[in-house]
Amino acid sequence: MSRPRILFFGYSEVGYECLSLLLERGNNVVALITHEDNPHEKIWFKTPAVAAREKDVPVLTPAGVNNPEWRERIAALQPDLILSVYYRHMIGTKILALPRLGAWNMHGSLLPGYRGRAPINWAVLHGEPRIGMTLHRMVRSADAGAIVDQEGVAIGPRDTAEQAFRKVLPCARVVLARQIDALLAGTAPETPQDESQATYFGGRTPEDGRVVWRQTSRQIFNLIRAVTDPYPGAFTEVGGARLMLWWAEPDSPVARGRHGRPGEILSVSPLVVATGDGALEFTRTEWRGLAPVLQTGQTL
Repeated sequence: MSRPRILFFGYSEVGYECLSLLLERGNNVVALITHEDNPHEKIWFKTPAVAAREKDVPVLTPAGVNNPEWRERIAALQPDLILSVYYRHMIGTKILALPRLGAWNMHGSLLPGYRGRAPINWAVLHGEPRIGMTLHRMVRSADAGAIVDQEGVAIGPRDTAEQAFRKVLPCARVVLARQIDALLAGTAPETPQDESQATYFGGRTPEDGRVVWRQTSRQIFNLIRAVTDPYPGAFTEVGGARLMLWWAEPDSPVARGRHGRPGEILSVSPLVVATGDGALEFTRTEWRGLAPVLQTGQTL
């Protein structure tokens, strides 16, 4: 009996790890459908194209697959199973219906929470103490299909999004290793998601890093750690220049117990700024544009 034909859709280091696992096992991956790297995006992660090319797996990079030409090309690959891992585009139901063993997705949250894009960044921004990876059936709605398996990990209140990503990354490989044989046999367990517990978040843009000073110190600190390097970063604007806020201390001795109008500069050196419920000391900053002279009492 011929080995089931796997069509892998993927990107990011999660995609790299999961595709590498399949190739190490000797599974029959017939092609990788992925994205061209965006020249405007900082590529700080491994991508599955690296793993595919090492094993001579065809690498395809369509701008989109939900058109007659690509549906025909995908059908010609005769996939028995589709696995999507951090592929950034929705895959239409006509493609999802092609494989006899179903279409499955690895999502970077503990579903049904944090459906949608950038789940790890959103989870850090909301101060979640635990994140994870979930393998689920793909359906018309994003990340809404029945859950096969999931694995979680604790993250700390000072972890950046990249640190959280590094902690949760192994969970994807663990889940896939546990379930790939069942997927290929058509016997994977499925548990419907509890829609009453579902939350959904959209993609993030650099503009979403703008600090709203009336928020609490914890909310602003969580934003900073959710988008700090290698992500685009949190920022505020002063006199036409952008001040990037790469790190802050929520319980700094120089900020503790201090208050002012939200956005008021309480100290220039070190830089301490009032928030909605206190103040933050900013310990790593960067000016983009001609830096103005900051003054105590000035409001950002």
